[in-house]
Amino acid sequence: MPLELETLTVGPLEVNCYLAGCDTHKVCFVFDRGDASQRSLRTIEEKGWEVGRIINTHGHADHTGGNLAVKEATGAALGIHKLDAVLLTNPEQKDIAGYLGVKPSPEPDELFEDGQTIELCPCVCFTLIGSPGHTPGGACFRHENTVITGDTLFRMSIGRTDLPGGNHAQLLNSLTTKLFTLPDDVAVYPGHGEPTTIGYEKKNNPFANGTFQ
Repeated sequence: MPLELETLTVGPLEVNCYLAGCDTHKVCFVFDRGDASQRSLRTIEEKGWEVGRIINTHGHADHTGGNLAVKEATGAALGIHKLDAVLLTNPEQKDIAGYLGVKPSPEPDELFEDGQTIELCPCVCFTLIGSPGHTPGGACFRHENTVITGDTLFRMSIGRTDLPGGNHAQLLNSLTTKLFTLPDDVAVYPGHGEPTTIGYEKKNNPFANGTFQ
């Protein structure tokens, strides 16, 4: 499979930063660079990849704290769902960034929409699945049997909805109508914690099977 996915767990809240690359075309996307360490840049350099885009699944500071560092180092464009763009420069998120020891994100260069296709290279493209609930513009990114879910879906859990802009009913609807309509064998790469699959979560996640609502 052309897609190569590298996982780096970064920052005090242990965010999963994903380097989604194609070794054939030597290019990658950086998803949710949550801190300003040099690990992701070193990995990218070792693989000989060029950064095509920096992408955020949502606008919370623990997922965006490395945006500036990657942008300054590579010149890559920064993209986020249009409904979460305001979070990147939100004063509260800037305060949280300071608390986490990272720099606030710059403004986005690209605003994504539901259903948009984002091409990494001729053989790899991601489709944006709008999944509001954790934030208004929360988004997942799918390529074939892989989906990067940010803080929408975790192994055996879901994202919190008690922060400003969160909506529990909306998040459950995103699971039911968006993610859980995907094939069971689709691999889920969440914003925190271990990877899982759609099929496993449909059977075992307490927010999917009615245990918690």
